Amino acid sequence: MSFYIIINLFLALAWAALLGSFSPQNLLFGYLLGFLVLFLSRRALPQSKYFEKVPKGVVFFLFFLWELLKASIRVAIDVLSPKHHMRPRVIAYKMKAHTQAEIVLLSNLLTLTPGSLSLDVSSDHTVLYVHSIYAEDEEKAIAGLQQLEDKLLDLLR
Repeated sequence: MSFYIIINLFLALAWAALLGSFSPQNLLFGYLLGFLVLFLSRRALPQSKYFEKVPKGVVFFLFFLWELLKASIRVAIDVLSPKHHMRPRVIAYKMKAHTQAEIVLLSNLLTLTPGSLSLDVSSDHTVLYVHSIYAEDEEKAIAGLQQLEDKLLDLLR
């Protein structure tokens, strides 16, 4: 798969060089154009999951961006309002993630989201302890964690 990433990045750089401008818009368009070229010529190239992973990566990015926006707005409203809506709780979340990379990515994505913080991982690497400031319903909070983890593992595996 890294073979395709390198070729796609090379095609994006070549596109920007042809246009004479390495602006983010040109690089993004070049990447998309390179992806299309690679997709159309995929039968002549070795098999890879690259063409499945890139769209999943875009979907995951948009999903996480939406969750980040919702959490930011919720925290901002709570900070600006005179009434206190926080119901903090530490949640012991049983993970499906097994590798160190999956656990680190999951915990970092949770920490990036306003209102949640990864505290610790159990010694057997099966439980992630998460502090959430809006966890009035523990089952709902766990469902949100599961949704994020499922989408992340779908992308990584």
